[in-house]
Amino acid sequence: MKKQKTKFLCQQCGYESAQWLGKCPSCGAWNSFTEEKFSVSSKSSSNVRQLTGFSSEVLKLNKVSDENFSRYKTNISEFDNMIGGGVAQGSLILLGGAPGIGKSTLMLHISGSLSEHGTVLYISGEESLSQVKSRAERLKIKKDNIFLASETNLQNIIDGVNKILPQFLIIDSIQTTYHPELTSAPGTVGQVRETAAELLRIAKSKNITVFILGHVTKDGDLAGPRVLEHIVDTVLYFENERQHTYRILRAYKNRFGPTSEIGIFEMYSEGLREVSNPSLIFLGERTVNAPGNVVTVAMEGTRPILLEVQALTSRTSFGMPRRMVSGYDANRIIILIAVLEKRIGMALEAQDVFVNIAGGVKIKETSVDLAVACAIASANSNFICPKNIAIFGEIGLAGEIRSVALSAERLYEAEKHGFKKAVISKGNLKSLSYKGKIEIFAAETLEQAIKIIRN
Repeated sequence: MKKQKTKFLCQQCGYESAQWLGKCPSCGAWNSFTEEKFSVSSKSSSNVRQLTGFSSEVLKLNKVSDENFSRYKTNISEFDNMIGGGVAQGSLILLGGAPGIGKSTLMLHISGSLSEHGTVLYISGEESLSQVKSRAERLKIKKDNIFLASETNLQNIIDGVNKILPQFLIIDSIQTTYHPELTSAPGTVGQVRETAAELLRIAKSKNITVFILGHVTKDGDLAGPRVLEHIVDTVLYFENERQHTYRILRAYKNRFGPTSEIGIFEMYSEGLREVSNPSLIFLGERTVNAPGNVVTVAMEGTRPILLEVQALTSRTSFGMPRRMVSGYDANRIIILIAVLEKRIGMALEAQDVFVNIAGGVKIKETSVDLAVACAIASANSNFICPKNIAIFGEIGLAGEIRSVALSAERLYEAEKHGFKKAVISKGNLKSLSYKGKIEIFAAETLEQAIKIIRN
């Protein structure tokens, strides 16, 4: 026999409380608690379902068989390389991103490729069957092994899985799917958590690869409780805004592969297209005869990418100068401006400073420091950086240039795209394995690096 109980859940972090609270003690959000009712069995805990359904005997590590673990390639090299060589069998994958950025489009592309390995069941809770078919025809996906269903009831979805026995299951999306035993609305913390847990049981008990599409909040985070990201095996996220042509897919969690790789796609009329040479794309519209433009080489996982760093300075019209940044850490820019003022003597206290990484790319590694500082110096002093020079290195508070990892790979990438010179840290010369044709200028301080590119 089941009893109805009531609890209050924070819709931001999933914190549970027996009574309504104005402020969440866990995440600090205000007015985020909603009342949710759930059923509790009056019998003992022996009826509680396990999260994954795993139960095995104790074995030595070298005795464990790996015959049930395999990968399926999607033939989309950007996607396969990013997740570690293919989709792992029986894994639970969460794909998030802003509305209209291409989540459903990418999943249809993946469905078409995975249908060569087995049956695909695509569940859409946001579109009708005819709408999904219309998109599939536009993407030129016509496979006999793909089954469609427009459903939001989790129990009906499970019945469909038991009937078709697919190899791959796609849920579009987790916020529209609801558990019939819960009285709360779809998309709430309780619904998302219980639905994700049930899908995890399906993936692990039936060895089905499950893809879940998730919405994001206004802050850009995945909607729903944080436990959702802990349950799944892989968390993929589209980084860029939908206004940009290029889409960057990054793995924030991956139990079966690296989390440092990215996949770059281009949105066009017939869907998403892979970008195999992003350096050529990001430098395609580069301006070479303007001050403040510098080329750097950033690493995304094991892939070097040439990027254009743009800077602009202008006399401020306000009492407080503005520091506006796109694609890089704003706090890092403030530090670099302080180093330029203190160590170089550059007068930026009355200048508005604008920095942009062209192409809408967001860079997190500090190897771009030197290029950003040189771009600001170029814009402020109105000199043009040589068009055939690449710059990378980390800058310390004393104005010193620190060495960065994978410098040889960066130099080979720059040479491949026609660059003749490079400014790097002097510390990188000690163990540099580069044997190419680029002329290397090593600098110890930021002041030396600026003199090199000016002369």
